[in-house]
This record gives sequence, structure tokens and C-alpha cells, in this order.
Amino acid sequence: MLEGKVALITGAGQGVGQGIALALAARGARVSVAGRTLAKCENTVEMITGRGGRAIAVECNVKSLASLESAVRKTIDDFETIDILVNNAQEVPLGPIRELSDEAFEAGWESGPLATLRLMKLCRPYLVGGGSIVNLASTASKRWDATGYSGYAAVKEAIRALTRGAASEWAGDGIRTNVILPHAKSPGLKYWIENNPEESAAFIASIPMRRVGECEEDIGRFVATLCSDDCAYINGQSIAVDGGQAYMG
Repeated sequence: MLEGKVALITGAGQGVGQGIALALAARGARVSVAGRTLAKCENTVEMITGRGGRAIAVECNVKSLASLESAVRKTIDDFETIDILVNNAQEVPLGPIRELSDEAFEAGWESGPLATLRLMKLCRPYLVGGGSIVNLASTASKRWDATGYSGYAAVKEAIRALTRGAASEWAGDGIRTNVILPHAKSPGLKYWIENNPEESAAFIASIPMRRVGECEEDIGRFVATLCSDDCAYINGQSIAVDGGQAYMG
């Protein structure tokens, strides 16, 4: 389904990013596994190559423009092009508004919408003529109680706005741009569940399917399908991959 394609995925050393990397590689894509901790990226690469796929590990701090530029160059040097871009990495600014520090919000902004904007622009020349961008947002803005989540929701909503802009402006060049809003068994979610048992129990109970998604099987495989020719007419959409919890209308 993705034979011959090259994918650059940020935050792919663990969690959702790793699940997406594994799923895209299983469909035939060559994967540039980018992340802040090189050892984690190398572990993902080992998982991919152990299954017969091709991948490279790329150390990348998405808050640094120079690091993003280096990640793109490394991908091009090894694989010659980029057909799929997945902006997954994100530092999460959580906490009540009165306690939310400038530093935490700035980190969320720099790693989220600013990194997404920068990387979309850097990869655009290679994506022209059939490329696909998948950005990751969150249903945090749809929460029944936004207490403590407004900073996170704000940066993720900015990513949705940028995605819609790229979908409108670049579709004529053959580039599709979409957003997914996943619930998945990431390390971050596991930590949250362990430290907020009552809130997390209520959260999971609000999911009609009564479970949190698997990083590869539920989230990764959907992204692989979204990037394939089977979804060639899907553009500018925000798709909640969340077991039916959030209504995105």
C-alpha cells in the first residue's frame, strides 16, 4: 500500500509515534524515525528492521529549527525524498491557568504548532505531487471539563488551524494535509492514568468502546490508510481516532 514511499515521523521513539512508524513500515514505507532521544529512535528502527523493513534513526529536537533542518537533510541523504510527514512530537503544557508558567506554554508552542509549521514548510518541496501530511492534535478542547487542560488544548487547536490552512493552500500542488486526534496507550497517558485514577476511570468510561487505543494497531494502521491512495480525496479533515468519544461536528 505504501511501497516506495518515504515517511518522516517526529516523536517516533515511543508511544503513538512509534506505533505509526511500525504501521507505515509494515505497509512498505521506508521510515525516518526522528526523536529527541536517539537511543529510543534506534530501538524503533530495530523493531522495524527486525520485521524486514527499512528505517533510519534521526536525533531531532523539534523546538530547534536547525535540528529540524538537519533531520530533513538526513532523511533526504538516506532516502532521497519525503512522501509522508507525520508531526507527532509534543511537549504537553498542563495545569490550571493561574499555575501555567510561560515556560511550559512556550515549550508547548515551540514543540507543537511552531515545529509543525516549520517542518511542513521544510518538507513541502518534496511532498509536491502526491505527498501526505498527518498532524496530531487532541480532543482536549472537547473535554467536558477543561480545567487544567486549556494550555494543551490551545496549542493543539493551533495545529488544527495550520493544518486546515495547508490543506487549502497546498492541495493544488498535490499535497493532502489532515489531522488525527487519538486516544492511545502512550507512556504519557499511562502516567496520567496511574496518577489520576478517578479522573482516568471516568475518562475511559466516556469512550463508547470502553478502551484506549493501541498505538500501532488502532492509531498507526489508520494513519497508514490515511496516507495511502485509498484516501486520495481526504483533505483538511480533523479525525478523532478515539473509540467514538469526541463529537467533532
